[in-house]
Amino acid sequence: MRRLFGSVRSRATLGATLVVAVALVAAGTAVLLSLRSNLIDQAGTQAERIARNVAADLAAGTAYGDLKLDDDEQPVQVVDENGTLVAATEDMQAISGTGTTEVQPQAPTGGTGGEDTDDDEGDDDSALEPGEIGDQSTLTNGSATIDGASADYRFAELTVEVPDKGTLTVYAGASLDAEQGAVSTATTVMLIGFPLLLGVVAAVTWLVTRRALRPVEGIRGEMAAITASEDLARRVPVPDTHDEIARLARTTNETLAALETSVERQRRFVADASHELRSPIASLRTQLEVAAAHPELLDLDGAVEDTVRLQHLAADLLLLARLDAGERPNDVRFDLAALVGEQADGRAGVTVEAEAVDVAGSRGQLGRVFANLLDNAQRHTRSAVTVTVRREGDRAVVEVADDGDGVPAGDRERIFERFVRLDAARSRDDGGAGLGLAIARDVAVRHGGTLTVRDAPTGGALFELRLPLA
Repeated sequence: MRRLFGSVRSRATLGATLVVAVALVAAGTAVLLSLRSNLIDQAGTQAERIARNVAADLAAGTAYGDLKLDDDEQPVQVVDENGTLVAATEDMQAISGTGTTEVQPQAPTGGTGGEDTDDDEGDDDSALEPGEIGDQSTLTNGSATIDGASADYRFAELTVEVPDKGTLTVYAGASLDAEQGAVSTATTVMLIGFPLLLGVVAAVTWLVTRRALRPVEGIRGEMAAITASEDLARRVPVPDTHDEIARLARTTNETLAALETSVERQRRFVADASHELRSPIASLRTQLEVAAAHPELLDLDGAVEDTVRLQHLAADLLLLARLDAGERPNDVRFDLAALVGEQADGRAGVTVEAEAVDVAGSRGQLGRVFANLLDNAQRHTRSAVTVTVRREGDRAVVEVADDGDGVPAGDRERIFERFVRLDAARSRDDGGAGLGLAIARDVAVRHGGTLTVRDAPTGGALFELRLPLA
């Protein structure tokens, strides 16, 4: 059972069926109540009509024995102002819901002629003129047995002022059999029709949902195949629609493409890192092996240089790994101009023009950015490197410019890729591993900033770092 209702199709079918069931029950109840109310009102209108006909005969002076009370085969009672039943439908054995349960007429117990009206008694009906019929009737429900047949009735109570007889009250009933039969029939139809309609709704919902979710199953199957084959070049099928499922398929393919790019980048990074590490390690090992065999040939400066280069490369790789893992920079506020001055201090040919600008982030990582930019500029400059720090709107701007050969327009994005060196003939000792600018841009992005390159006024390259102000 749990597995059955664990599918979207089952839950959608169940939900739709329940909603329709609630709607049908509510609508059916409203229909039954409205039908019953309308039929009861019709019965009340019929009962009032019968009562007014009898009251009209009484007002016209018709004797009790001459009243036509059996024409409609409905229960009728006439009661005088003393509560005595003076006229009733023939063959009526029992009655309830009226002013009296008597069914056999009695002789009047005395009448006042209707002229001794007490001013303290009454409403409009107690002040009726002789021959006048009351405007308002009172409706009640009850039952009666006529000629051995019992039924429910809607009774109308009406008063009439009759000369020499006083105020008489007429009770007339209209059968509720039509109301009861209609309500019973409607209830039976609903009890039979509602389950059939719910079955149709459930079947249609099941089929429509299955068809709607068929592309989802295709996406799921393809994703399972991609997981099993580890082939990130594959893509899920995109249905030829413009609905949420098509958007889901397109988003899934975009995610797969990003994942493929990330995995490929990671593989390339591992391969390049292994290659870059192999060179200093091999050089250091060779020097140590030569020194072990011939101590007098030990190149101590070269060994130290290789060790330092290996240490820097390991630090770069560790920082890139932390950045790829999503490490968030510290939220420390500091003066950017002071940090730039620290990194430029002691560097030959570097000029700094800076104004105090506060930013927030990792002081160590941003210091690494400036060190890398200055190293790159000094590596390519002819004579001088100029560093400027200024405020521009809500951004702090740092520019590092040299007077070297610059960066070709087609390579201005490629130089920020990892292990990229534009001068393939340049030695690794002079050119580094090609990680400095990649690290600088990654750190800038992590701090909510940008790092770009363009031509410097002196003809070389100008690297521009923009960071949000603290």
